[in-house]
Amino acid sequence: MPDEPTLGEVVRRLEAVHQDLKDDFRDVAGRLDSKVSIERYQYEKEAAAERERLLTERIRAVEEARAQEAREKQETEQKAADRRASDRRLIFSALIAPVLMLILTLYLTSQGAGT
Repeated sequence: MPDEPTLGEVVRRLEAVHQDLKDDFRDVAGRLDSKVSIERYQYEKEAAAERERLLTERIRAVEEARAQEAREKQETEQKAADRRASDRRLIFSALIAPVLMLILTLYLTSQGAGT
């Protein structure tokens, strides 16, 4: 029966297995200690969702403000363009039209159409 282990060898193997189990349980306990509880996980998840919602609202507000500024700028530019067009009409009617009328009158007078 030389293939069977002796009693001392069996005890040593059992002690080694026992020590391995202790090490494994210590590792499992360490891992469990580093895990987060379900309640804390839910709180952190809710807090993250709230931060995301607030950030989304801020981004939306900034985008709306920029769009409003762009609309106001476009309206201002349109008003300025309309003002320039009305100024051109005013200049034409106040300065150029009378000069053209004077030139036409002088031309017609010089041609003898005035007599």
